[in-house]
Amino acid sequence: MWFANFFVSGSMTMVLPFLSLYIETYGDFSASYVQNWSGWIFGITFVTALLFSPIWGRIGDKYGRKRILMISASGLGFSILLMGFATNVWQLFILRFFMGIFTGFIPISQAFISTQTPKNIAGRVLGTLQTGSITGSLMGPLLGGAFADAFGYAATFKWTSISIFISGIIVYFGVKEIVMRFADDKDDTKAYSSKEVIAHIISRPVLLVVMLISMLVQVAHFSVQPILSLYVSELHGTANIALFSGMAFSAAGLGNLLMARRWGRLGDRIGYIKIVIVLLFMAGIVYFPAAFVTNIWQLIVLRFLLGISIGGIIPVRIAYIRQEAPLSIQGEVLGYNTSLRFAGNIVGPALGGMLAGFFGFSGVFFVTSGLLVLSGVIMLAAWYRHEYEGKHSRRLSSYS
Repeated sequence: MWFANFFVSGSMTMVLPFLSLYIETYGDFSASYVQNWSGWIFGITFVTALLFSPIWGRIGDKYGRKRILMISASGLGFSILLMGFATNVWQLFILRFFMGIFTGFIPISQAFISTQTPKNIAGRVLGTLQTGSITGSLMGPLLGGAFADAFGYAATFKWTSISIFISGIIVYFGVKEIVMRFADDKDDTKAYSSKEVIAHIISRPVLLVVMLISMLVQVAHFSVQPILSLYVSELHGTANIALFSGMAFSAAGLGNLLMARRWGRLGDRIGYIKIVIVLLFMAGIVYFPAAFVTNIWQLIVLRFLLGISIGGIIPVRIAYIRQEAPLSIQGEVLGYNTSLRFAGNIVGPALGGMLAGFFGFSGVFFVTSGLLVLSGVIMLAAWYRHEYEGKHSRRLSSYS
């Protein structure tokens, strides 16, 4: 499954560096036309993924997640393959729309591994799985740029689709799904309606806050993405701008890669929520000084430290959901969590662009830092009420 996640993550990011350049090949368009369509074509995938993630999760819970992984790989592969034959922006837009329908491979694989793993080691295992996604995301843009220079944009889409199909083959021949029960808990095999799944989430305040914070973290993290290259240009100038922008982007991924598994393992030992709280505050603190850097290397170091903190939040958060959600509904619960993340992916870039326009680059980092610290405060308050005040009130009632 690690290799499958590596291929899918790498393939989905291979085309991102030249998506706007591909649009330019369709005709003699103005810069504003290309920028507007780049935004729509990039964003529509997140919109449809947001809508379909819970649906795929529920289907996977009912019929088996391996089947859904196969369907997702096939749908992604064919969508990206056909993008190599697109001749206008509308065709590319529609294909990116359909790509969003099948962009559930990574969250479904997380649900798959989650249900095949005992609760006490879920953080470590999911952290290992996360490294596959991160490695693919780091290598994808690099390989995509090299392929585009060597073979052209259209051919790169076709080569990318082959990587997706390879991941589907890996799942088909290399992965076996076992119906697991790690405890004699009837909730693990009970059939739930979607209304009951939502009620289950709402009835557990800490679980609900963990999922809502998924969106806030993505809003904060993605708010910086649209302006990062421009910020690098302001700090370093236009010389080798692509190289240094890539280094700034990749530094966060490298920190993520190095620490994701370690954070997961630590969460297994001392508690997932404790680690999430620490990482939220750490990420908020690291974002703040980025507004004051005076050279590119300071920014790269801070991005690396950001990756160390952000990298642990995803596997630890999923491990907590594994702990709190019965096995029979984990795919749907993770689907809702993924939808909230995609909502953050949509809101974040728009917020970052707006803040940069009104307050400059520094304003983006200030607000992002504040959002992450606020998330940490909300998470701490929810956890404290559940862990201490709840236990204290139950202890008092037992004495009365």
